[in-house]
Amino acid sequence: MKINFPNKTIVSLLLIVFQFSFAQKKEQIGTETVNVVKPYTPTISDAFKVKETPSLNDEATAKKETVKYTVFSFPVASTFTPSKGKAEGVEKEKQQHLFKNYATFAGGNYGTLNAELFVTEDLNANDYVAGMFRHLSSQGGIKKVELDDAFFDTSIDLTYGSNSTDFSWNFDLGYQNQIYNWYGLPTGFGDGLIPYDRNALVSGIQPQQTYNTITLGGKMDFNNSFFKEASLKFNHFSDAYGSSENRFYVKPSFQIEMMDKSIKTNVIVDYLGGSFEKNYWNTNTKKIEYGFTNFGIAPSFEMQQDDWTLHFGAGIFYSLDTKNSNNKFFIYPQINASYKVVGDLMIFYAGAEGNLEQNSYMDFVNENPFVSPTLSISPTDKQYDIFAGLKGKLANNVSYNIQGSYVNERNKALYKSNDYNESSTNEDYAFGNSLQVVYDDMKTVRFFGELKADFSENITFGINGTFSSFTNDVQKEAWNLPTIKLNSNLDFDITKKWYAGVNVFYVGERKDQKLNTDIVYLIIPSPVTLKSYFDLNAHVGFKYSNRLTVFLRGNNIANQAYEKWLNYPVQGLQVVVGANYKFDF
Repeated sequence: MKINFPNKTIVSLLLIVFQFSFAQKKEQIGTETVNVVKPYTPTISDAFKVKETPSLNDEATAKKETVKYTVFSFPVASTFTPSKGKAEGVEKEKQQHLFKNYATFAGGNYGTLNAELFVTEDLNANDYVAGMFRHLSSQGGIKKVELDDAFFDTSIDLTYGSNSTDFSWNFDLGYQNQIYNWYGLPTGFGDGLIPYDRNALVSGIQPQQTYNTITLGGKMDFNNSFFKEASLKFNHFSDAYGSSENRFYVKPSFQIEMMDKSIKTNVIVDYLGGSFEKNYWNTNTKKIEYGFTNFGIAPSFEMQQDDWTLHFGAGIFYSLDTKNSNNKFFIYPQINASYKVVGDLMIFYAGAEGNLEQNSYMDFVNENPFVSPTLSISPTDKQYDIFAGLKGKLANNVSYNIQGSYVNERNKALYKSNDYNESSTNEDYAFGNSLQVVYDDMKTVRFFGELKADFSENITFGINGTFSSFTNDVQKEAWNLPTIKLNSNLDFDITKKWYAGVNVFYVGERKDQKLNTDIVYLIIPSPVTLKSYFDLNAHVGFKYSNRLTVFLRGNNIANQAYEKWLNYPVQGLQVVVGANYKFDF
């Protein structure tokens, strides 16, 4: 059969298309993540009338054939039984068992001992009990330190609670014992004395301080009530020098529905009372007492519309100075707003917040255990913190947050070294080896940046930094506040059994000052600049089983002899080896 020219052309074209399609099938199609940056807007084209008249095939007039059939009915006996189909099994990873309890024990150089024990038990379907024991201690041994630099920190916490559909609550009881030493003698201490007198003076200093904390607390949550929750806490704090402090804090929260909006109100009652046996120079004839009761109410509501979210509220406080009759009234903004500029990829947020912050002896010690038991205690009036920033995602596994803020604070607490002399009659903390708390009105301009990335299920990375500029009204410097703080961490799984991690942080320069009152200065010395420092820490662990893990931890790997506080050098390279064991009863 002959094929004319047009048919040959068509066949050739079909062969070419077939070959091209076949070649396309061999190519590998990759994967790609598409971030939608603009909402999809559906459209519908205009309706139009079909200008054709359909041809109908009228089959109703067609002649129907008559179908004749016969059915023969007879029984059929069969032994055939069809086999049941079996669904194909789906392989799934075995869920790892979560143990309720664990114990950790570790030890290292400098006589370091670290131990933890956590246990919990369900009493019935709703009630439970739990307990936590912690201990961290070191025998000291910092180079060029003449006084004892050992420390001990031991605590135990007990919890009893209950969970139900409409109501849950828990009650906490805790005790903590801390032992620290004022080992930070000033540089050149006793250089004006003969060696015998200096050695006698130094050996006569007993730098140990002991802190004891008793804690009672609890929390209640309501699921179907305008009374949403309430938290309660009581602390009794004391030391080896007769100092004593009590703090009672209660915060109930209410929420009502009004005009399709939820209005939440927090009520705050914060009582603080305490005393010190002596002032720093031991010139007082009676105890130094302080007491404040802060009453506050903070109503707020939240609005959401499209990509906007607005949280609007205010804090109203009345501070009662029970010892000096210096009562004050405060109003603070509590406003937050956010807007999704590009979905979750870029979110703009801004706000203005303020608060009346209750300072306490216990809080100061937890931040700086080397303060003297002669402090001035008063609250900080944080008038406003105005901030704005951007946060979101650079990719599915990379998030960011950048923020700028301006903070105005009155009566902000700062740590500054105490002045001293070299009299043998001094208290053991009055040889230039302790710090005090001073207050000043301050304005702070701050920039913050953060980046987090989950490169895979086995690798996580994070870095953040804070850059600050301080303006003081009275004090010469923003004592012991760094202008730069950086922190970075990397955690990764080497294998299914091995894991490791690295953490490094950097703290910029700080300012401090202390004077020897035995010396008559013609010109007051300038403040001392504490050098910036970085601290490199790392750990590696081996999961021997789903219960037992052994680990090795290294702190201050670079062996930096930096000072966190003036004349308080830290321990050098620290190596700790330990194990963690998880179990059930």
